[in-house]
Amino acid sequence: MKSLLKSSPGAGAGAGAAAPHAARGGSSTVLGAALLGFFLISLDALIVTVALPDIGRSLGGGMSGLQWVVDGYTLIFAALMLSAGALSDRIGARQAYGGGLVLFGLASAACGLAPGLGVLVAARLVQGGAAAVMMPASLALVRQGFPDQAKRARAIAVWTVGGAVAVAAGPVLGGALTASVGWRWIFFVNLPAGLLALALLTRVPASPRLPARLDAVGQVTAVVAMGALTYGVIEGGDKGFGRPTVVVSLLVAAGAAAAFLAAQAKGSHPMLPLPLFRSRVVAVSLMVGFMLNAAYYGGVFTFSLYLQQERGQSALHAGLMFIPMTALVAVVNLASAKLASLFGPRVPMVAGQLVGTAGLLTLLTVGPHTNVWVVAALMVPVGLGGALTVPALTAMLLDAVPADRAGTASAVLNTGRQVGGAISVAVFGALLSGADTFLAGMRWSMLLAAAGLVLTAGATLTLPRARRGRTEA
Repeated sequence: MKSLLKSSPGAGAGAGAAAPHAARGGSSTVLGAALLGFFLISLDALIVTVALPDIGRSLGGGMSGLQWVVDGYTLIFAALMLSAGALSDRIGARQAYGGGLVLFGLASAACGLAPGLGVLVAARLVQGGAAAVMMPASLALVRQGFPDQAKRARAIAVWTVGGAVAVAAGPVLGGALTASVGWRWIFFVNLPAGLLALALLTRVPASPRLPARLDAVGQVTAVVAMGALTYGVIEGGDKGFGRPTVVVSLLVAAGAAAAFLAAQAKGSHPMLPLPLFRSRVVAVSLMVGFMLNAAYYGGVFTFSLYLQQERGQSALHAGLMFIPMTALVAVVNLASAKLASLFGPRVPMVAGQLVGTAGLLTLLTVGPHTNVWVVAALMVPVGLGGALTVPALTAMLLDAVPADRAGTASAVLNTGRQVGGAISVAVFGALLSGADTFLAGMRWSMLLAAAGLVLTAGATLTLPRARRGRTEA
């Protein structure tokens, strides 16, 4: 996470220029504003999953519509993240963060008031775009408010807690709100937190504006490629991959992806420098991050539907089922850092992926009458595997790239992880729709995710051993 502060030159430069003024606003005020935004960004990626059956009953639409409620947010968030740092530099971190907060709040209100599924999905797309703007800007604000390196490291640790708490609380809070006051409140709850963040932001001085060039061609082709691919997979699973619209969307995705790669290879200011992938560590790290999020987000999506549609659990009870999986994440994160410092990052990375694989394979035993608390226990290794892998994965990636590429490498990793989550929801939904029974589709989804983690664990073993101690926080 520390490297994200370097995601754009402006983050560092802006910090130096604004530090004397930032103190007048209060570093705790800066941190509070940034933490609230990160909490909202992380919360909205998962809070909606447990509410999906209720949303479907309220607004209509089948599996494909519910997939878009999840992926509309994650997809745009991932697609815009690489360019958002440059935008934050151009208009200033505080200004970008404030604008993102306002847009996020308006989109949240639109989600809560949506009269139909189409409006809800459109508002989720806007939410994702606002989140992409807020993410790098929030970290640049932390950099601005904490010019001292030691204090900044502690501030970043606190900042990350906001995301960890949101990930753990998302399914539970979503279930509680849906069961008590209705699914619309999973979006309305963003408004008071957003207003508080804006109130804190008014006490933070304006950030300097710095020169930063946007890769317009790369950004447009990235959005088209990811959107067309997601559409093709979702609609193909729902209506068949032979339909002309599905075939055309997949061809558009392939063409846009080729155009994106050409723009990155030939552009003077590419958003994704392709030489970065000459490093085996970078390439493998991206694969591992992709698969971890695919397994986690896809698993939460699948088992939210299983618990409610197949087992008749309420939204609240379904949310409670995810507590065992998320409760130990922070503790395991610390254990991962310790293991990496003792044995190098490969050990916790491989161990984490194998633990996640074991969890996915044990979930194959879940049937129509399995005790729901047994299901909750069987999901625990999936969450723990990711928590064990990610800190060491991030440390290994940052050790493998030059200092001036650390921010770019970190942004690429986070983008890859978000893409993994979006694609897995599309693919798992297609398997659920296309299988003879829900349980058959669920098992194919778990098998696919397990196979992916086995492959990435094997790829991790091909990486060179890092020196011990380099991965300590």
